[in-house]
Amino acid sequence: MRFSFPAEKFKTARSNLMLPHPKGEAASIADAFAECASGISKVDPVDLDDYAREALSKLNALIDPIGLRDPAGRGMHTIKAEKLSIEQRRELSSTVDELASWFDIKSRTS
Repeated sequence: MRFSFPAEKFKTARSNLMLPHPKGEAASIADAFAECASGISKVDPVDLDDYAREALSKLNALIDPIGLRDPAGRGMHTIKAEKLSIEQRRELSSTVDELASWFDIKSRTS
């Protein structure tokens, strides 16, 4: 049960990253960021294996808005999403997919 909530959040994040993006790609990425952050908030790092910890570290680096500013109040997730390179977007999609699968498996076996 301890992995059910993050499994659901990462499943939703993965869906947000799939086409089409009705509100635009940056908005979909920002929504995925929010789902991931929510899912991570309920995870005790002690419960993770090395694979999941490394994947979460990659994800946190991609989400981290350090050095960015939001003078118009649009939201830091949106600002960060707009700044991601194509390679970073690929890495984000892959990492979210991997974590969604990992949490799903753990939610069914724990």
